[in-house]
Amino acid sequence: MSSAEPTEQTGPAVRSHPQHPQHAERPSRPAPMPGLAESARLLADSATTSTALVADALARIEAAQPTLNAFRHLRAEAALAEAAEADRRLAAGERLPLLGVPVAVKDDTDVAGLPTHFGCDGERPPVTADSEAVRRLRAAGAVIVGKTNSCELGQWPFTEGPAFGATRNPWNTAHTPGGSSGGSAAAVAAGLVPAALGSDGAGSVRIPAAWTHLVGIKPQRGRVSVHPHHDAFQGLTVNGPLARTVADAALLLDAAAGAHPDDFHRPPAVRASDAARRDPGRLRIALAWRPPLTLTGAGPDPEVRRAVAALAETLARLGHHVEEARPRYGLIGLTFVPRATAGIAEFAARHPEPALLDPRTRSALRTGTRLGGRVVRAARAREVRQHRRIGALFDASGYDVLLTPTTAAPPPRIGTFDRLSAWRTDVTMAAACPYAWPWNVLGWPGINVPAGFTRSGLPVGAQLLGPSRSEERLIALAAQLEDDLRWYEHRPPIS
Repeated sequence: MSSAEPTEQTGPAVRSHPQHPQHAERPSRPAPMPGLAESARLLADSATTSTALVADALARIEAAQPTLNAFRHLRAEAALAEAAEADRRLAAGERLPLLGVPVAVKDDTDVAGLPTHFGCDGERPPVTADSEAVRRLRAAGAVIVGKTNSCELGQWPFTEGPAFGATRNPWNTAHTPGGSSGGSAAAVAAGLVPAALGSDGAGSVRIPAAWTHLVGIKPQRGRVSVHPHHDAFQGLTVNGPLARTVADAALLLDAAAGAHPDDFHRPPAVRASDAARRDPGRLRIALAWRPPLTLTGAGPDPEVRRAVAALAETLARLGHHVEEARPRYGLIGLTFVPRATAGIAEFAARHPEPALLDPRTRSALRTGTRLGGRVVRAARAREVRQHRRIGALFDASGYDVLLTPTTAAPPPRIGTFDRLSAWRTDVTMAAACPYAWPWNVLGWPGINVPAGFTRSGLPVGAQLLGPSRSEERLIALAAQLEDDLRWYEHRPPIS
């Protein structure tokens, strides 16, 4: 191949450019919410008001909540007051990248005045300060309308739990939108908000983006601050945007990006929105089907493989050189497990009522406690060698981008992971999602792009992965694909 629990007031065959005739004509549907960049433009041109956009978002959220259950908390009164203030500032001539635009953030992210449950049951007091990412979104003018559901401590590729029930996929509500940023993905895919912030510690932005037909960016470690945490989940977790278009995801990334003075990781700034308007040039792209060793024997489902192969053909048609290759992953999982479980243990140990935690979380807490200290330090020390070994794909072999499936399987049905033991949950999860997590170990950027649909209409995705600090190249390539495939034209039944 070449060339919420109630909200709180405080398709056809897989192809690279799928059609959905069964959903193409829906005259009773409300007009779609404008995207992030379009909302900002309409506000700057005085073609709408922030009050109108925020009120519309809140109404959509309330209407969809019984079906999708995307939100843990709403800020209805506060958001409308902030929208009115944004309208005054706009009328006075002030302009900011997101002034008056409604967005949502995942409920692992501190928003002053709301608790941060991170998918857990039990009571938590409201936090007193915004996280750095939220502070930057507010500084760009965004109005935070609420916090979206996450599975417990972000551990799993589904968004279900006793604390809030099940968050459902707007393409088919019998299926999960993925996790752990499933609430953010469901909210954006259904058009409840133009874009949302998620977090990605093992694919938790990219997996739900794949399963809801969105663009999801996992940025370079440190690109978007995780403060008040300094090195979340032993350096595995980063914050990143979910949106329907590359331009919207890039705009949210630009707004949220930047370090807190206490942050450990400080990559040089990028201009994501500029990259979304740039031709990527002719690139050498490695297509990898074989995932890293997970001991599950997992490979891509035939429909996933067909979709990603079609997207690879599109890249070749656009002039890129695409060929199959095998990254040298080695035994990278042996360093992922101590870091991931130690991170879970650190968060779980802060829960005020440990008995309320899922038994699988308590199992991970015990494992992480055993593997903490010297073992996790040794795991982190191996990262430099992993950079060299896997980075040889780019440095020695001369590839610019690695293309893989984002997941090995389409989105599972709601309840698939219910009543599984910790071990069976991990095995089932690793078989469905073996591709995303190595890039969290490396700290390098990746982007999920929509790759098509299964014959039953469930979305699947592909990852564009790059070496250190390669967001701009990946964003430019994703934008070129989007211009050709126009995936944003396809909307789910619930939208």
